[in-house]
Amino acid sequence: MNSMQRNLRRRFNVQNTRLSVSGLRRLFWLSLGLLFLAMPSAAFAQSTQTPSAITAQRSQPTVPATDSPTAQQPNQQSSATLSGTVVDQTGAAVAGAQVTLTREDQSPKQEVTSGDDGQFSFDNLVSGPFHLTISAPGFATQTSSGVLQPGEASIVPPISLILAAATTQVRVGLTLTEIAEVQIQTEEAQRVLGFIPNFYVSYVSDAVPLSSKQKFQLAGRSLFDPVTFGVTAAVAGLEQQANVFSGYGNGPEGYAKRFGAAYTDRATSTLIGSAVLPSLLKQDPRYFYKGTGSTRSRLLYAIKSTFICKGDNGRWQPNYSYILGDFASSSLSNLYYPAQYRGAGLTFANAFIGIGGTAAANILQEFVIRKLTPHS
Repeated sequence: MNSMQRNLRRRFNVQNTRLSVSGLRRLFWLSLGLLFLAMPSAAFAQSTQTPSAITAQRSQPTVPATDSPTAQQPNQQSSATLSGTVVDQTGAAVAGAQVTLTREDQSPKQEVTSGDDGQFSFDNLVSGPFHLTISAPGFATQTSSGVLQPGEASIVPPISLILAAATTQVRVGLTLTEIAEVQIQTEEAQRVLGFIPNFYVSYVSDAVPLSSKQKFQLAGRSLFDPVTFGVTAAVAGLEQQANVFSGYGNGPEGYAKRFGAAYTDRATSTLIGSAVLPSLLKQDPRYFYKGTGSTRSRLLYAIKSTFICKGDNGRWQPNYSYILGDFASSSLSNLYYPAQYRGAGLTFANAFIGIGGTAAANILQEFVIRKLTPHS
């Protein structure tokens, strides 16, 4: 029994040992088989991807991460640049030339100045037509046009400036004194009925003021005109015949005194009222013909011109020169008139007679004398 048990136990142990080895072998081959089964399925899964997908994966670029909106969404229209060089006709650079860029889209114009090397440039420009205007002192203005493409760095051909034509302005004209001299010559040609002097009337409303020298010159021409001597001689003869200022007596001596008094009256009145005081007070001694408007307005103007005059500044002002000159001349007459006629009465009588005579003469100037004056 024991031997039998021992034999059965031995056989069982041997079989168990064989079973264990066989199980390990089966487990190894099973694991190896499962491994081979898994490998074809993974390869098959990889082989089932379409060539296009594989190509897309291989060709997909790696985009670096960035936070810039420009990098994430590029501009559809890139800015352009425009540059060039300004030279003269010899090819030398022109520094300081002003280059103005204008666009057809009414955008604000841009201006730059060429550098020492004559170069200029405009940055961050939008595409489209452009127009350049180039100017520099001493040169004629030049222009250039073109069209910018998106993102283009355009370089215009060298812009050659041409020297501006030399211009010299020569002003041919007369000075105010020379113009006044011409006007005086015209006035000296004015003679009533062709022979009586009519020098102190201007038919030019805006005549140039006279210089002091010209005021004395006009007074001298009036006093030494032959007609002045002739009229004075006639007045003295009438006074002699009527025995006016009887204290002078009769005969040649009385006539000479009357002639001297009449001429002295004329001389002092003209010199003081038309030369000395007008020069000091800067007033014009001439009568300025109106010639327009109603008869009443012209009549009032003629009378008023006895008491007002034009200043050398062209403005109307009280005629101090004539009024004071008239009284001064009348006062001087007390030095040479007969003693019985001297005094304040003679002074005021002669002064008011002179003022009244001037007013009457102005009325004749306004309505009659011009028609009788050739070349006026």
